[in-house]
Amino acid sequence: MKGPPLTKTLLRAARVVLPQRIAEHASLLIHNDRIAGLFESTTYDLTVADSTIELDGLTLLPGFIDVHIHGAVGVDTMQASAADLVQVSQFLATRGVTGWLPTLVPAPAADYARAVEAIEDATNSDRGARILGVHYEGPFVNSDQCGALRSQFFRSFSGAVDLDDLPLIDQQGAKHMTTLAPEIAGGVELVRELNNRGWIVSIGHTRATFDLLDQAFEAGARHMTHFMNAMAPLHHRAPGPVGWGLSRDGVTCDIVADGIHLDPQMLRLLLKLKGADRISLISDAVAAAGLGDGDYEIWGETITVRDGRTSNLRGAIAGSVITMLDAVRLMQSLGVSEVDLAKMAATNPARLLRIDQQCGSIEEGKRADLVVLDQKGEVVLTLIGGEIAFDARRLGSNGSLSP
Repeated sequence: MKGPPLTKTLLRAARVVLPQRIAEHASLLIHNDRIAGLFESTTYDLTVADSTIELDGLTLLPGFIDVHIHGAVGVDTMQASAADLVQVSQFLATRGVTGWLPTLVPAPAADYARAVEAIEDATNSDRGARILGVHYEGPFVNSDQCGALRSQFFRSFSGAVDLDDLPLIDQQGAKHMTTLAPEIAGGVELVRELNNRGWIVSIGHTRATFDLLDQAFEAGARHMTHFMNAMAPLHHRAPGPVGWGLSRDGVTCDIVADGIHLDPQMLRLLLKLKGADRISLISDAVAAAGLGDGDYEIWGETITVRDGRTSNLRGAIAGSVITMLDAVRLMQSLGVSEVDLAKMAATNPARLLRIDQQCGSIEEGKRADLVVLDQKGEVVLTLIGGEIAFDARRLGSNGSLSP
């Protein structure tokens, strides 16, 4: 991002997607890095702002937050330098993402230490989407539901010492999330320990029973990772984690809406059963995202991308190559409203990370983390903390967005 933020910026004449409705022909005032007010009248004093950006009926949404992403544009979070991660942040801003959690796969302790050091360094950058913390996908997961993860690095839990080599990000407000399977040895106690330490605990790569999942819930696990993927399937005599997640109103979940991980009809069913308030969109993107079809060396093996589908040598799906923007577009094609899209792509992820008082929706006092989409669903403008992080079209001399 170039230069210091203007004191007051007016985003004028947009379709503003608010938490419960769309404000047509509205304007949003940004003061430094915060949303200062919404004007729904066409007559107001333009001198309230130091600069005005004419949006001419484009759609203004809260910036997307991706809590599960392994990389993009050739960068793998397990191998990345701080500069590499900033490159991903800049790419994500072009796709409307304003915050993300670099996600790590099971690995030796030394690999974790190096990866988290790079993540911590990259959080100091002011370029592109903000790095909000780190997400450990594993290593405390079930080998029978390994998916594309490397099971040789999976672990059980016997006490707090087993967490000592999962490095923390030493930055104020950094979030620490993990995906685990409560049925591993010591799993419920692990949930309790992590919850006491302030981690966000999500259930995934699991074959846990209903009763055990209820115990994990009471211990602090209230979310499920890439729901229905890498978990025991629903069966009428063994409802398992899928049946549990569908039947528990207090449980939220995230989904990979790429049309591959879940059939579009299943996405419709999940929306009907869980509702938009309990679903977050994720990309689960790997380093190949943004590069097209080909063969890529990721996590020590070859991952092939063909027609947007990833697979490893075992034939398992190995993450995705979508962005949050792609997920939003797919859900919109299924008839999901823009209000619900904002919930799934921004508000719910922010609530999961416990930062929804600061961002995730367009409300006065919250961070001005915003994305502007055109009628085709393309990103025109991304603002992060009130500053322009991506501008698809040149700003004309009169302040209007022009090609």
